[in-house]
Amino acid sequence: MHYLIISDIHANLVALETVLADAPDFDEIWCLGDLVGYGPNPNECIERIQDFRHISLAGNHDWAALGKLDLRNFNTDARNANLWTQSELTPSAREYLDGLPTSIEQDGFYMAHASPKEPVWEYVLDTNVAYTNFAYFSTPICLVGHTHVPVIFTLDEQRQRCHTMIPSLPDPVSLDQQRMIINPGSVGQPRDGDPRASYAILDSESMIWEFLRVAYPVEITQERMRARGLPRRLIERLEMGR
Repeated sequence: MHYLIISDIHANLVALETVLADAPDFDEIWCLGDLVGYGPNPNECIERIQDFRHISLAGNHDWAALGKLDLRNFNTDARNANLWTQSELTPSAREYLDGLPTSIEQDGFYMAHASPKEPVWEYVLDTNVAYTNFAYFSTPICLVGHTHVPVIFTLDEQRQRCHTMIPSLPDPVSLDQQRMIINPGSVGQPRDGDPRASYAILDSESMIWEFLRVAYPVEITQERMRARGLPRRLIERLEMGR
């Protein structure tokens, strides 16, 4: 099976459509959460992913849009964007988001939006947090999103520590060597200094993972955000990938 791995679309329909057009053939989409939040097209992104065979998880912004998280835990811009999203969601979009699981095991892979330990909120940003999280899943590979940064954490069981692997495009990664926690990066709001949409393709038969990037017309998303009165900082950061 070939899976399109995406995460953190954040209501950026232009980026999502660009990824769908750019991706090589795939059998199913695995979305690691945060379909909504920040961006201007939450309902459209929810509708679009349902055009495909897919699995999607609940992210913290998905829960915030449903009122399942206290918005005081978000910064001012994220809080205001989530309030706008709450006012925009259609009943069918709410129903879809409300039915999403926080974690799942599929085809021998464990998936969570944030981390195996805390599926909705914890950030796996460094090797210490990654190492702790290996105890919370039993499969060889765990897929997470949430940080908006493409990265692989590999487990060194003999030395009881983790190593960080920053993707080198377009080199494929073999997944049959060590236990790993892998983040495909963000489709709709990358934060690694590269504004291009980030995603991955997984071949579960050959166990090959490929990180991919594609440029999209950021200015279209920005104009839509301005038209909806979304926070200026969220608009500007899209072109910087920060």
